[in-house]
Amino acid sequence: MSIYMPQPNETEFFNSENTVVTNARFIVDGQTYAMNGVTSVKQGIKPADKKTGIWLVVIGIILFLAASGGAKLIGLVLLGVGAWLIYKAKPIASVILQSSSGEVQALSSENLSFISNVVSALNQAIIHRG
Repeated sequence: MSIYMPQPNETEFFNSENTVVTNARFIVDGQTYAMNGVTSVKQGIKPADKKTGIWLVVIGIILFLAASGGAKLIGLVLLGVGAWLIYKAKPIASVILQSSSGEVQALSSENLSFISNVVSALNQAIIHRG
């Protein structure tokens, strides 16, 4: 289901979930950006945050190797939880809009292909605008 029906003079470049890109507007999560104010667009990537998982693995290994009895079991559990957190950590991609008033991060997602498609549509909208 579309969140926005383009006006007759608008060309739609992308419409998925809660995100719409036309030559006149970029609508995401209920926020509308006027495309005539956007000078450039880029994709940003924030690497996956694995620090917590790594710390749990290290503490788990130390406990497992140095302790005995119940503490050894706790170390094994911490090791497992840490490994799971490292495995589940995903990078965050974002759409960054540049305008005369500065940069704004308009959209973020763990779905890198979704963000790439939105950036591509925004670039096409800028090109279409001329």
